[in-house]
Amino acid sequence: MNYEFEGKNEKEAIEKAAAELGLERDEFDVEIIETQKKSLFKAGYVKIRITPVKETNVNSDSGRSYDPENVAKRTVTNPLAQDDFEQKLIDFINEIISKMGYEVAVQISFREDKKVGIKLTSEASSILIGRRGKNLDALQLLANVYAGHLGREDVRVILDTENYRVRREENLVHLAYNTADKVRSTHKSVLLEPMNPFERRLIHTTLNDVPEVETISEGEGLYKQVRVIFKGQTF
Repeated sequence: MNYEFEGKNEKEAIEKAAAELGLERDEFDVEIIETQKKSLFKAGYVKIRITPVKETNVNSDSGRSYDPENVAKRTVTNPLAQDDFEQKLIDFINEIISKMGYEVAVQISFREDKKVGIKLTSEASSILIGRRGKNLDALQLLANVYAGHLGREDVRVILDTENYRVRREENLVHLAYNTADKVRSTHKSVLLEPMNPFERRLIHTTLNDVPEVETISEGEGLYKQVRVIFKGQTF
């Protein structure tokens, strides 16, 4: 599956692609398909085509393995900003949520290689999460775009509140196994709810080695659906 993005320059277009697709820079190939130089009457832009290098027809979002216990054990010794980048990131997120009309405490939850976790503490956590985490995904997208504008497009920002990410991932693992059992017993495919790229990748990875089933992604855009199929099934 290919995706197209546009920016004022190649760097901005790539930042948008990485943030919206939830991919690291080395997880996709870039092809420049159109450029428009800035002139007196026209704004310049660059349009690129993105091809995820790990996406195929089967297990199209499969990637690193998932261990919810390890995710839950992520800790950080100092939740305060350790450099100017972290402080600006915290201030940016705080300002956005404040403009939404909600009070929030923003702090660092973990630091890993090329990743930084941000914990949001608020009485409006359910609103910040939104239906199936879509509000939290949108805030996370903005945070990653802002990180790119700060020159840190190499860092992936992960936002969470009330341990939603961990709970969501654990639920999806259970959903994947239960769905696989159903498909194996009925020999009929099951189409799951729309999911973001991280969630789809988790489903694919979880079922990658389960006998008699395979997975494919269907649909267009950011929130596609995963279909779990009995191997050898015809449509």
